[in-house]
Amino acid sequence: MMENIISFFNNIIPLSEKTLGLMSKVFISAELKKGEYFIRKGQFAKEIAFLEAGIVRAYYINNEGKEYNKTFFSAPAIIGSYASLISKSKNAVAQQALTDCKIWKASFHEIEKLSEGNFEIERLRRIIAENYFLSNEKKEIEMALLDAEERYLILQEEYPGIELKIPQYHIAYYLGISATQLSRIRNKMSR
Repeated sequence: MMENIISFFNNIIPLSEKTLGLMSKVFISAELKKGEYFIRKGQFAKEIAFLEAGIVRAYYINNEGKEYNKTFFSAPAIIGSYASLISKSKNAVAQQALTDCKIWKASFHEIEKLSEGNFEIERLRRIIAENYFLSNEKKEIEMALLDAEERYLILQEEYPGIELKIPQYHIAYYLGISATQLSRIRNKMSR
């Protein structure tokens, strides 16, 4: 049932049985089929989710209509538009399932209410937010300072086996290169 989400949270910060009981009341099991959205661009975020199985991409489209995969969420992970949730503004970065996914979703409002009276949940939220910030900063630095081949090696390390699960053009979008460039890098590395 909820063993995976409990294990995920306990690896971040050990939670008491009382807190786990509170959390189990707000998270409900759901599925995202391949191609479905957890949140679209322009929507107001209302939920977060624990990604128990599958891969979700967070992406945006520039003014010329070109897609960029900002990040991949590979289970286990927390998904949701944190910026939209916090700012109460429209979401700018869509989150779409690239594979069939199993999730546990919760109302962010309910999580906030639980946080008010529970130090453990407040601390868990803070650590998840800090990790999200660090991950974003790391990706920004990699995009600015590393070449495509170096970024590809990091992708392989951070998301083992992802290339067998999603189309190659999504990996190219993530690396900020064309599918042709990705093919050249892969050919070069296979020699």
